[in-house]
This record gives sequence, C-alpha cells and structure tokens, in this order.
Amino acid sequence: MTKKQQKIKKPSKKEKLNLIHGEMTTAYDDNNGSLLRTALYKTNDNEVSSDLVQTTFLRTLLYLQRGGKIKLMRGFLKHVLNGLIIDEYRTRSRNNHIVSLDTLVDNGFDPGFNDFERRINFLEGKDIIILIPQLSKKYESAIRLRYLQGLSLKEMAAMTNQSENTVAVQIHRALKKLQKLYAASRLK
Repeated sequence: MTKKQQKIKKPSKKEKLNLIHGEMTTAYDDNNGSLLRTALYKTNDNEVSSDLVQTTFLRTLLYLQRGGKIKLMRGFLKHVLNGLIIDEYRTRSRNNHIVSLDTLVDNGFDPGFNDFERRINFLEGKDIIILIPQLSKKYESAIRLRYLQGLSLKEMAAMTNQSENTVAVQIHRALKKLQKLYAASRLK
C-alpha cells in the first residue's frame, strides 16, 4: 500500500478535546505557580491575582478550542496574563478617580472658594509685564506676540520671516531673561 492509498485518520472532536484537556492540565501544573507569583507581584492582591491567572487559563483554553495553535505555552500564558494585568490597572485607575461631589460633601469636604493664589498670580503677572520693556527688542517682541497677543509659533514665524525653531528659541531665551529680571526685582 502506498502512502496515498493509506487514509490519514483525523482525530474526532472528542479526541481533540481530550488532547486540549491534557495540554491544559500540563500547562496548569507547570505554570500556575509562576503566573500566580507574577500576578501577585504586579497587583498586590491575592484575590485579583488568582482571578487573573484563572482567566488566563480560561482564555487559553477557549483559544485552543477555536483551533488556535500555540508554539510556546509558557510564553503565550505570560502574554495573556500581562494583557489582563494591564486591563486591571486601567480599570483601577478609572475607578479611583470617579468620586461624586455629593459624596465628598457628605463626608465633610467643604469646597469653599479661595482666590488668594489667583490674586498672587495676577499681581506677579503685572510685575512681569512691567519688566518686559527691559528686554532687548527681539525678545520683547517675541514675548508680546506669544503671550500678550496669543499667536502660535507658526503665526509668529510667518510674521517675522523666521523659522518656527528660531522663534521658539527666542521665546525660551526671553523667558529665562524675564525670570532673572523678576528674581532680581524681588530681591530689591
């Protein structure tokens, strides 16, 4: 009998499921401890770590049942686990920032209004505006165009026939000089 004449027997669904079950049992026995330690290290929560590892094995099992192929089981499991850990971090960060103002007020928070810092910034701004004429003409022009007239770098470059980089450097240097002038005026 030639090879062509021999019929290649394909495994039945039940045999495939048994193979997948055996492969997953071996993977669980070999990798459960290290995956659990990794998850615990990254989440600092036993329950969450255990859930993430179990979900990792469940997703891997479903992937294999759908016909997926895995070359390196350990690497695949770690990849799935890391994705789940990242999702957990994102969920935590979203949930930690959502707090109702009503809840805060009920817990004793008073959202009073304090404009002291705004007034200080306003007064310091006035002091800085007074210092602008002490800059050289090109730096004074750059500061006025950027911060008093609110032009973008692109608009300023077109207006002054210079590159955007040159304008950005002038603004940076002008701000440094203004800082020095402001510090010197505060010492007087």
